Amino acid sequence: MAALPDVVVLIVGTHSAAEQKALRRHLQRKRSVDDVFVIRTVFVRSFDEAWNATLDNTKIQAVVIRNGFPLRSQDCHLATSHWGLEGLDADIEAVPESELGPTLGRLIAEFRPELDLYLFTDGNVEEIPAHTGETFKRIFFREEDCDELYPSIIRNVVQRYDTPFFFALRDHAKLPVSNFHALPVSRGKSIRHSNWIGDFEQFYGTGLFSAESSATSGGLDSLLNPRGPLKIAQEYAARAFGAKRCFFGTNGTSTANKMVVQALFGPDDVVLVDHNCHKSNHYALALAGARPVYLDPYPLNDYSIYGAVRLRELKRVLLAHKRAGTIDSVRGVVLTNSTFDGIVYTPQRVMEECLAIAPHLIFMWDEAWFAFACAHPTYRQRTAMKSAANLSAMLQDPDYAASYEAFSAEFNAEAWKDDERILNARLLPDPSKARSRVYATQSTHKSLTALRQATMTLVWDEEFEQKTEENFNDALMTHTSTSPNYQLLASLDVARRQVEMEGYGLVKRMRELAVGLPEQLSCDPLLKKYFRVIGVDGFVPREYRESNAESYFDEKTGWSNFETAWRMDEFVLDPTHLTLEISATGLSGNAFKDKLMNEHEIQINKTTRNTALFIVNIGSTRSQIAHLIGALKKIARETNEKVRDLSTSQRSSHDLISLTQEQPPLPNFSAFHPAFRAMDSAINLGTTDGDIRSARSLSRDPANCEYLPLDKAEGAIAGGRKLVSASLVTPYPPGSAILVWGQLISPEILQYLCALDVCEIHGFRRELGLRVFREETLRRVLDAQKSSPEHGGAS
Repeated sequence: MAALPDVVVLIVGTHSAAEQKALRRHLQRKRSVDDVFVIRTVFVRSFDEAWNATLDNTKIQAVVIRNGFPLRSQDCHLATSHWGLEGLDADIEAVPESELGPTLGRLIAEFRPELDLYLFTDGNVEEIPAHTGETFKRIFFREEDCDELYPSIIRNVVQRYDTPFFFALRDHAKLPVSNFHALPVSRGKSIRHSNWIGDFEQFYGTGLFSAESSATSGGLDSLLNPRGPLKIAQEYAARAFGAKRCFFGTNGTSTANKMVVQALFGPDDVVLVDHNCHKSNHYALALAGARPVYLDPYPLNDYSIYGAVRLRELKRVLLAHKRAGTIDSVRGVVLTNSTFDGIVYTPQRVMEECLAIAPHLIFMWDEAWFAFACAHPTYRQRTAMKSAANLSAMLQDPDYAASYEAFSAEFNAEAWKDDERILNARLLPDPSKARSRVYATQSTHKSLTALRQATMTLVWDEEFEQKTEENFNDALMTHTSTSPNYQLLASLDVARRQVEMEGYGLVKRMRELAVGLPEQLSCDPLLKKYFRVIGVDGFVPREYRESNAESYFDEKTGWSNFETAWRMDEFVLDPTHLTLEISATGLSGNAFKDKLMNEHEIQINKTTRNTALFIVNIGSTRSQIAHLIGALKKIARETNEKVRDLSTSQRSSHDLISLTQEQPPLPNFSAFHPAFRAMDSAINLGTTDGDIRSARSLSRDPANCEYLPLDKAEGAIAGGRKLVSASLVTPYPPGSAILVWGQLISPEILQYLCALDVCEIHGFRRELGLRVFREETLRRVLDAQKSSPEHGGAS
């Protein structure tokens, strides 16, 4: 077993060196020879020293708060300005010294909830839990229970370190099992007896094959009916990620999205969806029979990147359904947080204001790129689960009920008739009607230490047992393999452990590491000439930046802009997603990606015609940043030499200009063809949901469809034909759809598709063209609608 790090315990309020020495010796004497952990103590004397140590020392695992310490020390400043504590200085100053301990504990629990907290007090020990909640693991009276401190610390650290499924799988691999079921590769038997595939084991190692098993006994567990170590592992994950429930998955977030959508929505349920969402959500809605209303995110046309969906747009669509009398059919909202490019919503505000219009809504957040966020206090506030918890607490708070009464008095029946006023107001949900019903899917493997396709589904649904559990279990059975990969499940267990033991430090370091590239580019004249990191001012329009922050890091003020913006702004940018503007090199994004890999062994995933995305993760190193900067420097030198050798006329026609000026605007969602629209009455009332399941089903018959090359498609549209997509057309990466089944193909969409230089476009065959519905097929559907009693004979 690898040597484990020391357990660092912060002890607050121990004054003299003699006291510190005595306590340290006491803890050392309590250690047993069987203990795998060693406690190392760090002592501070005041509130501000303790707070700063908690924020700065990423190795701390537990905090012991003792009586009798001052608010401030002589040489330490309370770092409230960067952590959302503005305005609390005066409140903390007013706290009696006897209450500083519980106050400090509550603050630490909010910002670093993974830490174990202990309180020693001279007060009434029985009454303290009533006003501290579950802040402290144990509360001790004076020093009388000091003997129990050491075992309490060790027990709770061991509990967080415990990975029940990983340990069970590791123990199972050691058993001398004779396999008479499936998996010839189990225990590596089919490899070791082979003359031809020994290199397979040499590459992967014996551990991988020793752990291969199809068993759900012998210490293991079933993913479809977990009752043992896998059940406990999922409960631990729920704790770590701030959820009420957690479900492991082994086929990526693509499958998790399908599972959640099927569980939550059914035929004819209307769902508001970002049309730039991952393709799996479109498939999920089609399979469920739900009717999507596709919402347009704000466009970043200069870079061919979509932003996020404005809250104002969500409210506008909900109000349209309210006016149409169809608000009860709108069941949910599906949004991506964060986007591939790192744009992050304010989930709590989104959910609050949407629930003010439709209190029955369910929210699904695709957090494929945001699994790491729970480990850092600033990021955590914008996760679905933390927002759901805050929303739930708010709706149950008596003070909020009073605030809602005041809001309700101002927003009377007459005010609710004024759409513009509603769109501009900060709406509050009715606590007697609204509930916190929130789901999040995350690709754990994308940003934490888990194997590819390892995913988690997180749930905070106050009505899960009454309204969703049966459907959720059915969806789980539908989409989950009966032969899940145990290595993937074990890696999820380990990823959770890492989040709780060192996630804060890893994310803090990752964020600081991401500053290196923009800083180097801005300081180097040659690099600055050909490359530019697009910052928050380029990704988030000013109207969504209430903080007015144009950059997140500054040498003088550090991360203060970052903390302020992430607390205030409607949309923010994750600084670990670095988008490089590369048009000055004359290389397209795809060519640039190939050059990085083939010539410099640097792998990236997403590009547009003039940008490349670099993601810094918890595994990134300073050496990798240095390697990237070196590669960019070489490309810049090569480009400089190439441009210098061109004549004046050649320079003016160089690709540099075309790459910056010939970007087609990003197309909005066009519309569904009337054959796949909602009921005619809904059309007349201005709602925009469509029946993609019918369109997809119709497209399965080749007789209903035809292929049109792009040039013929352009001519057909110009001639007045309404072209309707019979495929889900998705450039990959990022996996966001340009067209869905039943959608009208607009000239703007066609222009954008023609300009794409992405090699892989799902649902589009370059040799054949676009797959569209035949005109006679659409006429037949419309004729059937006219004769349907349901539509009253209207067209």
